[in-house]
Amino acid sequence: MISPLANVSPKAKIGNNVTIEAFATIYEDVVIGDNTHIHPNAIIYSDTIIGSGCQIFPGALIGIVSQDLKYKGEKAITTIGNNTIIREYATVHKGTADRMKTAIGSNCMIMAYAHVAHDCIIGNNVILANYVGLAGHVTIEDFVIVEGYCAIQQFIVIGAHSFLAGASKVRKNVPPFIRVAREPLQYIGVNTVGLSRRGFEKETINQIEDIYRLIFVRGHNITNALELVEQEIADSETKKQIVSFIKNSPEGIIKGI
Repeated sequence: MISPLANVSPKAKIGNNVTIEAFATIYEDVVIGDNTHIHPNAIIYSDTIIGSGCQIFPGALIGIVSQDLKYKGEKAITTIGNNTIIREYATVHKGTADRMKTAIGSNCMIMAYAHVAHDCIIGNNVILANYVGLAGHVTIEDFVIVEGYCAIQQFIVIGAHSFLAGASKVRKNVPPFIRVAREPLQYIGVNTVGLSRRGFEKETINQIEDIYRLIFVRGHNITNALELVEQEIADSETKKQIVSFIKNSPEGIIKGI
């Protein structure tokens, strides 16, 4: 159902069973998937693709031109996956020449007043709580939870299944599977509760704890810690994921205990 009071471009592609309520605005070159609900006063700008089963709440702005002063009007897109919820007054800016897109995956929740800047890539099953702010070029992998008022610096990478405590200032990459808090931001443990809820076996969680004990707790520098991980920890996909993440973080990772 499309309200007669909605402003929908005839050049937008609207799927089946889509609800667009009064005073919502849908610009040209927008694609909206089946069963999505656009609430009043939401604005979907050009070059945006929204998946099926999404909820876009009042006042949300998706695909608006970024605040990057280097942006020269290049054709860039914004994509939202399936079954993602964008709550009221959240903002999602379109990409620039860096990645040419801003992308949010499926089954995510972007809570009220959160900001996703240009060229951010967010995976699936991610939660950004109220007032979270992502600067440009941030990458957030799958199953990450970011509590309210966190501020994440540009070009940061947040590893899968990690948990960021509220009001954190994130200036370094956050490796996967861990919880971080305090100022300056530091490791406070493995995200055992989240991993258990998602079906990780106890043996795998124990191995993750052993790896991070070497990296963050024993007082080794990162180079020596990774050598010990390679020597002392049995090979597994989880170990490979952690080691690869840290080796590919040239600007460094968050502090240990």
